[in-house]
Amino acid sequence: MTNASQSPALSVCVYCGSRFGLDPAYAQAATDLGQALARRNWRLVYGAGDVGLMGAVANAAQDAGGDTFGVIPQHLLQREVGKQDLTRFIVTENMHERKKVMFMNSDAIVVLPGGAGSMDEFFEALTWRQLGLHEKPIYLLNTAGYWDKLIDLMDHIIAQGFADPSLKSYVSVVSEVPELIGDIATKLGA
Repeated sequence: MTNASQSPALSVCVYCGSRFGLDPAYAQAATDLGQALARRNWRLVYGAGDVGLMGAVANAAQDAGGDTFGVIPQHLLQREVGKQDLTRFIVTENMHERKKVMFMNSDAIVVLPGGAGSMDEFFEALTWRQLGLHEKPIYLLNTAGYWDKLIDLMDHIIAQGFADPSLKSYVSVVSEVPELIGDIATKLGA
């Protein structure tokens, strides 16, 4: 359990699906991540939904006494079941503002399995990194090989001359939550 009077050591932005997906390993990874963040006294920054993997990671962090920071646009309050019992809950006007608030309030980016929205968030963070607008570490949690095809696509983009090989150096691909937590701790000295 975290000490409520103790400020989080760092904040980890988690992009993930508002659905659970077909493989139970995805929900387990989200739960494991939420618990691990709380154990480290790292704040979860996420999309404030109480559905799918978003709900799983947030509920796990809360159940373990973690600090949670959710950001949701007005138009998704009902669809994603805005989780208002978080440590901090912010409603934005639109998706662009949501992504900006999440990004600005985090030290690292982690992408769990998800759909088009998760990929949008990932590619925006990756593009900003490629352009030198930030140096935050970006992780793909490749649970059960979920992101293999995305990794192949990045290789294809590089092979076809649309990106420098350094593009892949901006993304760390990890398979398990303990590996992810250890790498974040090493890179950010936490």
